[in-house]
Amino acid sequence: MSMQPKGSGEIPAETVRVARAAFPKGGLAIRVRDELGPLFTDEEFADLFPQRGRPAWSPARLGLVLVLQFLEGLTDRQAAEAVRARIDFKYALGLRLEDPGFDFSVLSEFRDRLAEADAGRRVLDGILVAAREKGLLKTAGRARTDATHVLSSVRELSWLEMVAETLRSALNALAQAAPNWLVGVAEPDWFRHYATRAEDSRFPKARAKRDEVGLRVGRDGMLLLEAVFASDAPHGLGTLTEVETLRQMWVQHFHLVEGEVRRRDPKDRPPGVLRLVTPYDTEARGSVKRDIAWDGYKVHLTETCEPDAPNLITNVATTLATVHDSVAVPGIHGALAERDCLPGEHWVDAGYPTAGQVVTARREHGVVLHGPMAANTAASADGPFGQDAFTIDWDRERVTCPNGVVSTQWAERRSQQGLPVIRVRFSPADCRPCPHLRNCVNSPSPRRRELNLRQGRAEHEIVRTARAEQRTDAWKERYKIRAGVEGTISQAVGRCGLRRSRYRGLAKTSLQHQLTSAAINLARIDAHLTGQPRAHTRTSHFAALRPADQTIGGAKKA
Repeated sequence: MSMQPKGSGEIPAETVRVARAAFPKGGLAIRVRDELGPLFTDEEFADLFPQRGRPAWSPARLGLVLVLQFLEGLTDRQAAEAVRARIDFKYALGLRLEDPGFDFSVLSEFRDRLAEADAGRRVLDGILVAAREKGLLKTAGRARTDATHVLSSVRELSWLEMVAETLRSALNALAQAAPNWLVGVAEPDWFRHYATRAEDSRFPKARAKRDEVGLRVGRDGMLLLEAVFASDAPHGLGTLTEVETLRQMWVQHFHLVEGEVRRRDPKDRPPGVLRLVTPYDTEARGSVKRDIAWDGYKVHLTETCEPDAPNLITNVATTLATVHDSVAVPGIHGALAERDCLPGEHWVDAGYPTAGQVVTARREHGVVLHGPMAANTAASADGPFGQDAFTIDWDRERVTCPNGVVSTQWAERRSQQGLPVIRVRFSPADCRPCPHLRNCVNSPSPRRRELNLRQGRAEHEIVRTARAEQRTDAWKERYKIRAGVEGTISQAVGRCGLRRSRYRGLAKTSLQHQLTSAAINLARIDAHLTGQPRAHTRTSHFAALRPADQTIGGAKKA
């Protein structure tokens, strides 16, 4: 299909008349259209369509339909029916009352185009641009970020189900690509074992017999891979997606020992970032956070948090489940900079800030990254022999310890994380006689004190000041602003199903999160326009009776 730009244009007069009569108090879709106007233009999506072909339905309108669909939790059929039959949808889209809309399959096709071009951000950006023009988006102040787990759309599989389903998936793909060849290769028992879906209830219960089944599946998979990559096999079979998945899965779980197929020891398997957890979503990964274990992805939401404006989500970052929160910080700041949405203060939880991230955010973006930073583990962060107790002479490149001893080495090195640092060492001849050596050095057999400093006085002072500030009651009071983003995640989960992926793969899951965030923004803009107060933190009746003095570090005692 080709795109012929039309845009939303003016709302037909008859649609306006009927909508005003049917919705005398307005509705979300109507209020948003009145306040923000057309959110998208067809030209914004022109690169997603060929220049020739059957005319496509307006992508600008489709973009708004997708947001309204996520806002109301509609299926594709229901969303298409709403465009055809609902007056408020026709008003928001600028359609005539008699407009028949489109077939529901158009929405799936449009999502595919958005996902392939990583264009979901354009939908969120369209709402942010309109909100900024109306003075509803204020980004220069504070923002906060938090992440939550996202379950894969594919059901969780036991180990036996996973390897058996991987083999069955490859057999089905080969049966389509080269049926005659596969008939000659397949063992007679394969049709009994792999013709139907593998379910854990069909496998033996005894551990020894389950191990036997696993080895049998491993041997069958090895035979199939040998046949696929044999010189007389039809060309191109090894490039099939399902066959490549089978190869990766077998490398992870099986190996040959003296010609026999054996299951790999768990310590001999690839790291989690490379380990497949299902053959039907090869980008999903398994991860654990505290007491939560899941297969899927992780999403980071960043929102504004100003008292006189709606809290709007300004950035969404979807990653593999194994990606640590701190790794996402540079990408978040880069995306916010592209949108001109960088805050002055960025509040995050303990998983995000590292010394390097705090310095980089300040140096490259002018953002003060606030979050509980890990203490310096080289020695006690507090006390008479903490790093702050040492006097640093940056000009002479030397450090003096609390007892007056001067360092003997100052050299540029790399930390365990690969960051540039200055490594300072004291002489063993000076440290060994010191009566405070064991209190100064965290080692069972201490010889001398070493310090790792940030490269440059300015960077070192930024980190030192940040750690000192976080120990104050004033900072802890200000840090309470971060907790509000958890309510945003709760709203996105309850209203739009944020925590369960609707689709397979990182690209489509990311698109789902962009559309979810766009929908939440529309809901919050409408709440702001109608004067709905923000919900307060829920407290049970019994918890409300707790004495005010029962607190530890600002948190109630359990």
